Amino acid sequence: MDFASKILPLKYRSVFSLEGFYVWGACVQKDRDGLYHMIFSKWPKEKGFKGWVTDSSFGYAVSNAPDGPYRYMHDITLLGNRAEVLHNPTMIKHGGKYWLYFMQNSGTPEGERKDALSTEWGDSHWQTHWWAHRNNQRIGAAWALHPAGPWHSSDNPVINVTPGSYDGLMVSNPAVTAGGDGNIYMVYKSVAEGVPPVGGAVVCGAAWAQNPEGPFQKFNGSIMVNPENAWSVEDPFIWYEDDRFYALVKDFHGYFTKTGTVSIALFESVDGVDWQPSKNPLAYTLDVVWEDGKTQHADLLDRPQLIFENGKPIALLCAFSSDPARSSTENIQFLLRNP
Repeated sequence: MDFASKILPLKYRSVFSLEGFYVWGACVQKDRDGLYHMIFSKWPKEKGFKGWVTDSSFGYAVSNAPDGPYRYMHDITLLGNRAEVLHNPTMIKHGGKYWLYFMQNSGTPEGERKDALSTEWGDSHWQTHWWAHRNNQRIGAAWALHPAGPWHSSDNPVINVTPGSYDGLMVSNPAVTAGGDGNIYMVYKSVAEGVPPVGGAVVCGAAWAQNPEGPFQKFNGSIMVNPENAWSVEDPFIWYEDDRFYALVKDFHGYFTKTGTVSIALFESVDGVDWQPSKNPLAYTLDVVWEDGKTQHADLLDRPQLIFENGKPIALLCAFSSDPARSSTENIQFLLRNP
């Protein structure tokens, strides 16, 4: 697959933002009502870009077309889930229900109100608080009959850490799909235990379940490992097409894409366990081509997600920032070229 050749120029209407908030990773499913339903991460701009770790929550938007424009409707509440932070959702439809997988965490020290803490990144107390949230990230799941909700969840993560393993410190950023065998497969970001508070290697792990609600069983060992750098890949998105699995992942150092710089790599696997770079490993760079032919280099182009129709991807969603200071972020939607 040559994924890069599928990406069409970005339309100016295909930028979703929300006044007063950072908008980040988003996932979209088309319902039988003919609308495209988006669930996305958001957090107040007053918290700064790094506030995603401590203040992220979910919003819901709809559109008549896969590439927007999307209209914000309301926030999403997960009934039964008491996590302080919800981030980086991904959504599938399976067995007549919608299933949402996400990062959740609770890291506020007992007895302290989160909004009473300083939001200055240089404040040592705030840093301690921030890392407590980051290192308590786990993977949760929820279900609904419609993307607008109500969403039903549990406090218990579907993927937790395994002390002493490649995912011993934290797990987050799940990507989930149904395989050709009917089982449910997951790829997720993990951080190993290491020097506090940052921890060790950043890699991906994989797991599977017979049903969307789990229980998920981890495959042994990490995947997509860069032998030259401990920070390997993150932000996976996986899907099953024809006879194999595909994955889009953020390649921190351009090792797999052979670009030598941050870019998005395309992997593939026949079993959801053994992942190898595709023949055309460069899925895309951080250069955005607009509908009028202008090219813009993004500071961030993260969290790839796809929209499908009839089993084929028709649009690519990315979290986007053009500002090196990261004073604002949006979610953008590229249409994909298909035969």
